[in-house]
Amino acid sequence: MSDHGHDASGSAHADQPLGPIDAAPLHAVVDALATALHEYLGTAVGVRAEFGSHEADEDPRVLALEARVGVLNAELYDLVHDRLGLHADLTSMAWDESEHDEETANLDAPPAPEITEVFHLGFVIGPPAGTSDVTMDSVLDLLDQGGEDLVVRLVDAGFDVVEWATARGEPADFEGFGDEDEDET
Repeated sequence: MSDHGHDASGSAHADQPLGPIDAAPLHAVVDALATALHEYLGTAVGVRAEFGSHEADEDPRVLALEARVGVLNAELYDLVHDRLGLHADLTSMAWDESEHDEETANLDAPPAPEITEVFHLGFVIGPPAGTSDVTMDSVLDLLDQGGEDLVVRLVDAGFDVVEWATARGEPADFEGFGDEDEDET
């Protein structure tokens, strides 16, 4: 049976309750993550006070702390998965703009049904170590190949992938996505 099989053996992935759980290791990772996030903010504030946003984004201290936070996020996911059998979605960056824009929110109107959403997958990539034939520009080609594979997997899972793109530096701009073409009659 696979790791995600549903059995009654008392494993984290079983259909039965686990009973008493020692949460101390889970809290230890959360504490380490909180410490790393506080260190990141302290460093980011200091770096940003000295440099422009682009330089601050690429500062090795900031990048190292972002990598550390990413490793701790992965460790937390793995621990929650291994101990509790949950597939925690703790690191997604998703928010409802209407919650943050009170000026345009119409409290009397029912919420519009969401048909499509934009998702982003980001990477912080450094150059290859040593002598190499590849350049940072070749990263886009590799990401395009991966994007094509992901589109196939999403479509195979039943999703309708309306648009996708690979971008460097900023998430792809889907501004105007879903707007009606004014030239159509």
